[in-house]
Amino acid sequence: MMKRTGVLSFMLAALIGVATVPAAWIGLMALSVGAQAEEAGAHKTSAAQIPTFGEVLDASGIQIGGYIDTSYTYNANGNTTFNDGTANRVFDRESNSFNFNMAELVISKQPDEGFGGTVVLNAGTDADITASTGTGSSDQFDVQQAFVSYKAGGAHLMFGKFATLQGAEVIESPDNLNFSRSILFGYAIPFTHTGARLHYELSDMVSVGVGVNNGWDNLKDDNKQKAVEAMIAFSPSDVFSLSVQGMSSREAGSTGQGTRNLVDAVVTINATEELSFVINGDYGTQKKGTAAGATAKWWGIAGYANYQFTDQWRLALRAEYFNDKDGFRSGTTQKWKESTVTLAYAPTEHVELRGEFRHDWSDKQIFLKSDGLTKKSQNTGALEAIYKF
Repeated sequence: MMKRTGVLSFMLAALIGVATVPAAWIGLMALSVGAQAEEAGAHKTSAAQIPTFGEVLDASGIQIGGYIDTSYTYNANGNTTFNDGTANRVFDRESNSFNFNMAELVISKQPDEGFGGTVVLNAGTDADITASTGTGSSDQFDVQQAFVSYKAGGAHLMFGKFATLQGAEVIESPDNLNFSRSILFGYAIPFTHTGARLHYELSDMVSVGVGVNNGWDNLKDDNKQKAVEAMIAFSPSDVFSLSVQGMSSREAGSTGQGTRNLVDAVVTINATEELSFVINGDYGTQKKGTAAGATAKWWGIAGYANYQFTDQWRLALRAEYFNDKDGFRSGTTQKWKESTVTLAYAPTEHVELRGEFRHDWSDKQIFLKSDGLTKKSQNTGALEAIYKF
Protein backbone atom coordinates (compact mmCIF):
# COMPACT_ATOMS: atom_id res chain seq x y z
CA MET A 1 0.00 0.00 0.00
CA MET A 2 2.82 2.32 0.85
CA LYS A 3 4.60 1.47 -2.41
CA ARG A 4 1.45 2.26 -4.40
CA THR A 5 1.03 5.53 -2.55
CA GLY A 6 4.62 6.45 -3.28
CA VAL A 7 4.24 5.65 -6.98
CA LEU A 8 1.06 7.71 -7.19
CA SER A 9 2.77 10.61 -5.46
CA PHE A 10 5.67 10.43 -7.92
CA MET A 11 3.35 10.34 -10.98
CA LEU A 12 1.36 13.28 -9.62
CA ALA A 13 4.49 15.31 -9.09
CA ALA A 14 5.69 14.48 -12.59
CA LEU A 15 2.40 15.58 -14.15
CA ILE A 16 2.50 18.84 -12.23
CA GLY A 17 6.07 19.41 -13.38
CA VAL A 18 5.18 18.73 -17.02
CA ALA A 19 2.24 21.11 -16.80
CA THR A 20 4.43 23.75 -15.20
CA VAL A 21 7.05 23.77 -18.03
CA PRO A 22 4.73 25.21 -20.77
CA ALA A 23 3.48 27.76 -18.31
CA ALA A 24 7.01 28.81 -17.59
CA TRP A 25 7.82 29.01 -21.29
CA ILE A 26 4.73 31.07 -21.90
CA GLY A 27 5.75 33.39 -19.10
CA LEU A 28 9.26 33.74 -20.51
CA MET A 29 7.90 34.35 -24.02
CA ALA A 30 5.54 36.99 -22.69
CA LEU A 31 8.40 38.70 -20.96
CA SER A 32 10.48 38.49 -24.14
CA VAL A 33 7.70 39.85 -26.35
CA GLY A 34 7.09 42.62 -23.87
CA ALA A 35 10.78 43.52 -23.89
CA GLN A 36 10.87 43.47 -27.70
CA ALA A 37 7.76 45.63 -27.90
CA GLU A 38 9.27 48.10 -25.45
CA GLU A 39 12.49 48.16 -27.48
CA ALA A 40 10.55 48.62 -30.75
CA GLY A 41 8.55 51.40 -29.16
CA ALA A 42 11.70 53.10 -28.02
CA HIS A 43 13.19 52.71 -31.53
CA LYS A 44 10.02 54.11 -33.11
CA THR A 45 10.07 57.06 -30.74
CA SER A 46 13.74 57.64 -31.56
CA ALA A 47 13.03 57.47 -35.32
CA ALA A 48 10.15 59.88 -34.94
CA GLN A 49 12.49 62.34 -33.32
CA ILE A 50 14.82 62.40 -36.38
CA PRO A 51 13.80 65.48 -38.45
CA THR A 52 13.22 65.27 -42.19
CA PHE A 53 15.30 67.24 -44.69
CA GLY A 54 12.43 69.65 -45.18
CA GLU A 55 12.12 70.21 -41.43
CA VAL A 56 15.86 70.89 -41.22
CA LEU A 57 15.58 73.49 -44.00
CA ASP A 58 12.55 75.11 -42.38
CA ALA A 59 14.36 75.31 -39.05
CA SER A 60 17.45 76.80 -40.69
CA GLY A 61 15.49 79.29 -42.79
CA ILE A 62 17.04 77.99 -46.02
CA GLN A 63 14.69 77.72 -48.99
CA ILE A 64 15.37 75.53 -52.03
CA GLY A 65 13.26 75.64 -55.18
CA GLY A 66 13.36 75.93 -58.95
CA TYR A 67 11.83 74.63 -62.15
CA ILE A 68 12.40 72.63 -65.34
CA ASP A 69 11.30 74.19 -68.63
CA THR A 70 11.02 72.20 -71.88
CA SER A 71 9.36 73.00 -75.19
CA TYR A 72 8.76 72.29 -78.86
CA THR A 73 9.00 75.26 -81.22
CA TYR A 74 8.03 75.67 -84.88
CA ASN A 75 8.71 78.59 -87.24
CA ALA A 76 6.79 78.69 -90.52
CA ASN A 77 9.65 80.59 -92.18
CA GLY A 78 12.08 77.85 -91.22
CA ASN A 79 14.44 80.49 -89.80
CA THR A 80 14.51 82.75 -86.73
CA THR A 81 16.82 85.53 -87.91
CA PHE A 82 16.58 88.80 -89.75
CA ASN A 83 18.25 89.10 -93.16
CA ASP A 84 21.45 90.39 -91.54
CA GLY A 85 21.73 87.29 -89.32
CA THR A 86 20.50 88.99 -86.12
CA ALA A 87 18.21 86.75 -84.04
CA ASN A 88 14.62 87.96 -84.07
CA ARG A 89 13.63 86.03 -80.95
CA VAL A 90 14.99 86.06 -77.40
CA PHE A 91 15.05 82.38 -76.42
CA ASP A 92 12.89 80.27 -78.77
CA ARG A 93 15.25 80.39 -81.74
CA GLU A 94 14.91 76.81 -83.03
CA SER A 95 12.68 76.64 -86.10
CA ASN A 96 11.57 72.99 -85.71
CA SER A 97 12.91 71.34 -82.57
CA PHE A 98 12.29 69.88 -79.14
CA ASN A 99 14.17 72.03 -76.62
CA PHE A 100 15.61 71.95 -73.12
CA ASN A 101 15.18 75.59 -72.23
CA MET A 102 16.11 75.82 -68.59
CA ALA A 103 16.65 74.02 -65.31
CA GLU A 104 16.85 76.53 -62.49
CA LEU A 105 17.91 75.96 -58.88
CA VAL A 106 17.36 78.65 -56.26
CA ILE A 107 19.00 78.43 -52.83
CA SER A 108 18.13 81.30 -50.52
CA LYS A 109 18.12 82.40 -46.92
CA GLN A 110 16.48 85.79 -46.45
CA PRO A 111 15.50 86.44 -42.82
CA ASP A 112 13.27 89.38 -41.97
CA GLU A 113 16.19 91.02 -40.18
CA GLY A 114 19.94 90.67 -40.56
CA PHE A 115 22.18 89.05 -43.16
CA GLY A 116 21.07 86.64 -45.87
CA GLY A 117 22.02 85.42 -49.30
CA THR A 118 20.60 84.05 -52.56
CA VAL A 119 22.06 81.98 -55.40
CA VAL A 120 20.18 81.33 -58.65
CA LEU A 121 21.78 78.74 -60.96
CA ASN A 122 20.64 78.28 -64.58
CA ALA A 123 21.37 75.46 -67.02
CA GLY A 124 20.03 75.05 -70.56
CA THR A 125 19.93 76.93 -73.83
CA ASP A 126 18.31 80.00 -72.22
CA ALA A 127 21.33 80.38 -69.93
CA ASP A 128 23.56 81.13 -72.95
CA ILE A 129 21.36 84.12 -73.83
CA THR A 130 21.17 85.73 -70.39
CA ALA A 131 24.81 85.09 -69.37
CA SER A 132 26.65 88.31 -68.60
CA THR A 133 29.60 89.49 -70.65
CA GLY A 134 32.74 88.06 -69.09
CA THR A 135 31.24 84.74 -67.98
CA GLY A 136 31.40 82.82 -71.28
CA SER A 137 28.10 82.29 -73.06
CA SER A 138 28.28 78.94 -74.81
CA ASP A 139 28.40 76.29 -72.07
CA GLN A 140 24.64 76.41 -71.28
CA PHE A 141 25.30 77.34 -67.64
CA ASP A 142 25.02 80.65 -65.83
CA VAL A 143 25.03 81.96 -62.29
CA GLN A 144 22.12 84.28 -62.91
CA GLN A 145 22.10 85.77 -59.42
CA ALA A 146 24.42 85.53 -56.41
CA PHE A 147 24.24 88.20 -53.75
CA VAL A 148 24.65 88.85 -50.04
CA SER A 149 21.89 90.90 -48.45
CA TYR A 150 21.11 92.73 -45.25
CA LYS A 151 17.65 93.70 -43.98
CA ALA A 152 16.85 96.18 -41.24
CA GLY A 153 13.41 97.74 -40.84
CA GLY A 154 12.15 98.65 -44.29
CA ALA A 155 15.61 98.61 -45.88
CA HIS A 156 17.02 95.76 -47.98
CA LEU A 157 20.63 96.03 -49.21
CA MET A 158 21.93 93.65 -51.92
CA PHE A 159 25.58 93.24 -52.89
CA GLY A 160 26.59 90.97 -55.79
CA LYS A 161 24.85 89.95 -59.00
CA PHE A 162 21.09 90.31 -59.42
CA ALA A 163 18.31 90.59 -62.02
CA THR A 164 17.42 93.95 -63.56
CA LEU A 165 14.65 96.20 -62.27
CA GLN A 166 13.54 96.97 -65.83
CA GLY A 167 10.63 95.36 -67.66
CA ALA A 168 7.35 93.53 -67.07
CA GLU A 169 8.79 90.10 -67.90
CA VAL A 170 11.58 88.11 -66.23
CA ILE A 171 14.06 85.37 -67.10
CA GLU A 172 11.99 82.73 -65.24
CA SER A 173 9.36 81.36 -67.63
CA PRO A 174 6.89 80.24 -64.89
CA ASP A 175 6.58 83.88 -63.76
CA ASN A 176 5.58 85.14 -67.23
CA LEU A 177 2.15 85.04 -68.81
CA ASN A 178 3.38 83.80 -72.21
CA PHE A 179 5.94 81.25 -73.38
CA SER A 180 7.87 83.50 -75.80
CA ARG A 181 9.39 86.68 -74.42
CA SER A 182 8.39 90.10 -75.64
CA ILE A 183 10.39 92.25 -78.04
CA LEU A 184 10.95 94.72 -75.19
CA PHE A 185 12.38 92.01 -72.94
CA GLY A 186 14.98 91.03 -75.50
CA TYR A 187 15.81 94.27 -77.28
CA ALA A 188 14.90 97.24 -75.05
CA ILE A 189 16.26 96.32 -71.60
CA PRO A 190 19.17 94.45 -69.91
CA PHE A 191 18.95 91.11 -68.06
CA THR A 192 21.26 91.35 -65.01
CA HIS A 193 23.65 93.67 -63.15
CA THR A 194 26.62 93.24 -60.82
CA GLY A 195 26.92 95.82 -58.07
CA ALA A 196 24.99 97.10 -55.03
CA ARG A 197 21.28 97.91 -54.67
CA LEU A 198 19.27 99.41 -51.81
CA HIS A 199 15.50 98.95 -51.64
CA TYR A 200 13.45 100.79 -49.02
CA GLU A 201 9.77 100.47 -48.06
CA LEU A 202 8.60 104.00 -47.27
CA SER A 203 5.11 102.73 -46.45
CA ASP A 204 2.70 99.93 -47.32
CA MET A 205 2.02 101.76 -50.59
CA VAL A 206 5.33 103.32 -51.63
CA SER A 207 8.83 101.86 -52.05
CA VAL A 208 12.00 103.24 -53.63
CA GLY A 209 15.32 101.84 -54.75
CA VAL A 210 18.75 103.04 -55.84
CA GLY A 211 21.85 101.20 -56.99
CA VAL A 212 25.26 101.32 -58.62
CA ASN A 213 26.61 98.56 -60.86
CA ASN A 214 28.89 97.62 -63.75
CA GLY A 215 26.30 98.33 -66.44
CA TRP A 216 24.21 96.32 -68.90
CA ASP A 217 24.86 92.57 -68.50
CA ASN A 218 28.49 93.12 -67.49
CA LEU A 219 30.03 90.86 -64.87
CA LYS A 220 33.15 93.05 -64.97
CA ASP A 221 33.09 96.71 -65.84
CA ASP A 222 34.64 97.57 -69.22
CA ASN A 223 35.17 101.26 -68.36
CA LYS A 224 35.77 103.54 -65.37
CA GLN A 225 32.21 104.85 -65.12
CA LYS A 226 29.64 102.97 -63.03
CA ALA A 227 26.01 102.66 -63.94
CA VAL A 228 23.36 104.12 -61.64
CA GLU A 229 19.80 102.89 -61.27
CA ALA A 230 16.71 104.15 -59.46
CA MET A 231 13.08 103.08 -59.06
CA ILE A 232 9.86 104.07 -57.35
CA ALA A 233 6.81 101.83 -56.91
CA PHE A 234 3.30 102.86 -55.92
CA SER A 235 0.68 100.27 -54.90
CA PRO A 236 -2.35 101.98 -53.35
CA SER A 237 -4.45 98.79 -53.49
CA ASP A 238 -4.55 95.22 -54.72
CA VAL A 239 -6.24 96.52 -57.88
CA PHE A 240 -3.61 98.97 -59.14
CA SER A 241 0.18 99.28 -59.04
CA LEU A 242 2.71 101.43 -60.88
CA SER A 243 6.50 101.21 -60.96
CA VAL A 244 8.96 103.46 -62.79
CA GLN A 245 12.62 102.53 -63.05
CA GLY A 246 15.54 104.01 -64.92
CA MET A 247 19.27 103.71 -65.34
CA SER A 248 22.19 105.55 -66.88
CA SER A 249 25.52 104.00 -67.81
CA ARG A 250 28.41 104.21 -70.23
CA GLU A 251 28.10 101.48 -72.84
CA ALA A 252 29.46 100.56 -76.25
CA GLY A 253 27.77 102.28 -79.17
CA SER A 254 28.35 101.93 -82.89
CA THR A 255 31.31 104.33 -83.04
CA GLY A 256 32.64 104.12 -79.47
CA GLN A 257 31.43 104.24 -75.90
CA GLY A 258 28.81 106.75 -74.86
CA THR A 259 26.12 107.37 -72.29
CA ARG A 260 23.14 105.00 -72.44
CA ASN A 261 19.88 106.02 -70.72
CA LEU A 262 16.77 103.94 -70.18
CA VAL A 263 13.38 104.67 -68.61
CA ASP A 264 10.94 101.80 -68.00
CA ALA A 265 7.40 101.85 -66.59
CA VAL A 266 5.04 99.01 -65.64
CA VAL A 267 1.34 99.36 -64.78
CA THR A 268 -0.64 96.41 -63.37
CA ILE A 269 -4.43 96.40 -63.10
CA ASN A 270 -6.29 93.53 -61.42
CA ALA A 271 -9.76 94.24 -62.75
CA THR A 272 -11.31 91.17 -61.10
CA GLU A 273 -10.05 88.02 -59.42
CA GLU A 274 -10.01 86.38 -62.86
CA LEU A 275 -8.99 89.24 -65.18
CA SER A 276 -5.75 91.27 -65.06
CA PHE A 277 -3.94 93.70 -67.36
CA VAL A 278 -0.31 94.83 -67.62
CA ILE A 279 1.14 97.73 -69.64
CA ASN A 280 4.90 98.10 -70.10
CA GLY A 281 6.68 101.01 -71.79
CA ASP A 282 10.39 101.67 -72.53
CA TYR A 283 12.40 104.58 -73.89
CA GLY A 284 16.17 104.38 -74.44
CA THR A 285 19.01 106.37 -75.96
CA GLN A 286 22.65 105.62 -76.77
CA LYS A 287 25.22 108.28 -77.58
CA LYS A 288 27.48 107.37 -80.53
CA GLY A 289 24.85 104.79 -81.43
CA THR A 290 24.64 105.49 -85.16
CA ALA A 291 27.20 105.02 -87.90
CA ALA A 292 27.54 108.81 -88.07
CA GLY A 293 28.20 109.03 -84.33
CA ALA A 294 24.80 110.50 -83.46
CA THR A 295 22.54 109.43 -80.58
CA ALA A 296 20.47 106.32 -81.29
CA LYS A 297 16.95 106.05 -79.90
CA TRP A 298 14.46 103.24 -79.33
CA TRP A 299 11.09 102.98 -77.64
CA GLY A 300 8.24 100.53 -77.33
CA ILE A 301 5.05 99.57 -75.56
CA ALA A 302 3.54 96.19 -74.71
CA GLY A 303 0.08 95.29 -73.39
CA TYR A 304 -0.97 92.07 -71.67
CA ALA A 305 -4.30 90.54 -70.65
CA ASN A 306 -4.71 87.36 -68.62
CA TYR A 307 -8.03 85.63 -67.87
CA GLN A 308 -8.17 82.78 -65.34
CA PHE A 309 -11.18 80.68 -66.41
CA THR A 310 -10.72 78.13 -63.62
CA ASP A 311 -8.01 77.16 -61.16
CA GLN A 312 -6.46 75.10 -63.98
CA TRP A 313 -7.16 76.99 -67.21
CA ARG A 314 -6.14 80.51 -68.29
CA LEU A 315 -5.72 82.51 -71.51
CA ALA A 316 -3.06 85.20 -72.01
CA LEU A 317 -2.86 87.79 -74.79
CA ARG A 318 0.03 90.13 -75.63
CA ALA A 319 0.43 92.85 -78.24
CA GLU A 320 3.40 95.20 -78.64
CA TYR A 321 5.05 97.81 -80.78
CA PHE A 322 8.79 98.49 -80.92
CA ASN A 323 10.32 101.42 -82.80
CA ASP A 324 14.03 100.88 -83.34
CA LYS A 325 14.43 104.35 -84.77
CA ASP A 326 18.11 104.00 -85.67
CA GLY A 327 18.44 100.21 -85.81
CA PHE A 328 20.77 100.18 -82.80
CA ARG A 329 19.00 97.42 -80.85
CA SER A 330 17.67 95.05 -83.54
CA GLY A 331 20.23 95.78 -86.24
CA THR A 332 17.63 97.28 -88.59
CA THR A 333 15.83 100.63 -88.61
CA GLN A 334 12.26 99.39 -88.31
CA LYS A 335 8.87 99.45 -86.66
CA TRP A 336 8.43 95.92 -85.32
CA LYS A 337 5.12 94.56 -84.00
CA GLU A 338 3.92 91.24 -82.59
CA SER A 339 0.79 89.65 -81.15
CA THR A 340 0.69 86.45 -79.10
CA VAL A 341 -2.01 84.18 -77.68
CA THR A 342 -1.13 81.57 -75.03
CA LEU A 343 -3.45 78.91 -73.59
CA ALA A 344 -2.21 77.41 -70.32
CA TYR A 345 -3.37 74.36 -68.34
CA ALA A 346 -2.15 73.54 -64.82
CA PRO A 347 -3.14 69.97 -63.87
CA THR A 348 -1.35 70.36 -60.52
CA GLU A 349 0.20 73.23 -58.58
CA HIS A 350 3.65 72.09 -59.75
CA VAL A 351 2.96 71.67 -63.48
CA GLU A 352 1.85 74.04 -66.25
CA LEU A 353 1.39 73.14 -69.91
CA ARG A 354 1.21 75.91 -72.52
CA GLY A 355 0.30 76.17 -76.17
CA GLU A 356 1.13 79.36 -78.07
CA PHE A 357 0.72 81.05 -81.43
CA ARG A 358 2.63 84.26 -82.30
CA HIS A 359 2.61 86.59 -85.31
CA ASP A 360 5.46 89.09 -85.88
CA TRP A 361 5.56 91.72 -88.60
CA SER A 362 7.66 94.73 -89.58
CA ASP A 363 7.49 97.68 -91.95
CA LYS A 364 10.67 96.28 -93.53
CA GLN A 365 11.07 93.01 -95.43
CA ILE A 366 13.63 91.52 -93.07
CA PHE A 367 12.35 88.14 -91.80
CA LEU A 368 14.61 85.57 -93.44
CA LYS A 369 13.18 82.32 -94.80
CA SER A 370 15.03 79.01 -95.06
CA ASP A 371 15.17 79.38 -98.88
CA GLY A 372 17.05 82.68 -98.57
CA LEU A 373 14.08 84.90 -99.44
CA THR A 374 12.70 87.51 -97.03
CA LYS A 375 9.24 88.46 -95.75
CA LYS A 376 7.68 91.23 -93.70
CA SER A 377 6.12 88.73 -91.27
CA GLN A 378 6.76 85.57 -89.31
CA ASN A 379 4.40 82.99 -87.74
CA THR A 380 5.51 80.68 -84.94
CA GLY A 381 3.93 78.07 -82.67
CA ALA A 382 5.11 76.39 -79.48
CA LEU A 383 4.24 73.81 -76.85
CA GLU A 384 5.77 74.16 -73.39
CA ALA A 385 5.89 71.99 -70.25
CA ILE A 386 7.02 73.46 -66.91
CA TYR A 387 7.62 71.59 -63.65
CA LYS A 388 8.08 73.69 -60.51
CA PHE A 389 9.58 72.39 -57.28
